[in-house]
Amino acid sequence: MRRALELAREAEDAGEVPVGAVLVADGRIVGDGWNRPIGECDPTAHAEMIALRRGAHELGSYRLTGTTLYVTLEPCAMCAGAMVHARVRRLVFAATDPRAGAAGSVFNIVQHPMLNHRIECTGGVLAEECAAMLRGFFQLRR
Repeated sequence: MRRALELAREAEDAGEVPVGAVLVADGRIVGDGWNRPIGECDPTAHAEMIALRRGAHELGSYRLTGTTLYVTLEPCAMCAGAMVHARVRRLVFAATDPRAGAAGSVFNIVQHPMLNHRIECTGGVLAEECAAMLRGFFQLRR
């Protein structure tokens, strides 16, 4: 999660919402990313999506079974759906997202019983540190 937090700072430095993500397989980082939708003019360029893409490329498969995704903010519906389709084994996130969280706050896509895969989920890891970064970012924007 510390590495994801470093990546969130990179996003913030680039003027993006400070979210970072790290995908781990067999104890090593296979993909990482930070939010880039503004800079890339791409609404899908969320930290999680970038980490998943890089991990899939690194592992040579779109199936990311056995992996853990660490992210500084609870994933949105798009990212949670991508994680389910990729068969990510575990999600660890820091701050909850009471407006758009899809790992239990607003929706629970990662563990929805109608889907063909459910993700083990742990929230609250370094939550206050990540939440403080997000609050500071949005306070400066107001």
